[in-house]
Amino acid sequence: MVTTAYDIRISRRRTRTIAAFREGGRLVVVVPAHLTEGQRRDLIPPLVEKFLAREQRKRAPRGDASLTRRAEVLYDAHVAPHVEGPRPVFGVRWVSNMRSRWGSCTHATGEIRISDKLRTMPDWVVDHLLIHELTHLHVQGHPPRFHAVAGAHPGAERAEGFLAALEHLGVNQKAD
Repeated sequence: MVTTAYDIRISRRRTRTIAAFREGGRLVVVVPAHLTEGQRRDLIPPLVEKFLAREQRKRAPRGDASLTRRAEVLYDAHVAPHVEGPRPVFGVRWVSNMRSRWGSCTHATGEIRISDKLRTMPDWVVDHLLIHELTHLHVQGHPPRFHAVAGAHPGAERAEGFLAALEHLGVNQKAD
């Protein structure tokens, strides 16, 4: 039996199929409006189990093993307590061709890229950037909910000030 929480959306446009996908880290199941409660009860749990099994088999995006492990520890400590659902599959790597950002995240694939200019920065700054990008796996954009999660760790304000000072000195990069 499926014990994972999920949202069910009823669709009048959908006529024959049901679908499952992640939206902001939450599992969503869309079903045709004409399905009865009994049909939903019979059809949704196997679909959710199949979706979760496929998600487990999904290979993590390429990444630097030690940086990805560091991100996993940070995720468990600082992001997971503020979001619902299982830890998403992700990989983190250093990149050298980031000119205008400190980091970026592709929500759909779980790929996180961190500018290699951060390699010489204090660990607490890199940790903040990792938490920032990890939060994007659950909250796209920068609404108040994003800042509530990404800014909840103890060093967030200090790291933001450090990065703002770098930008003031002409290092034109930002977290996104």
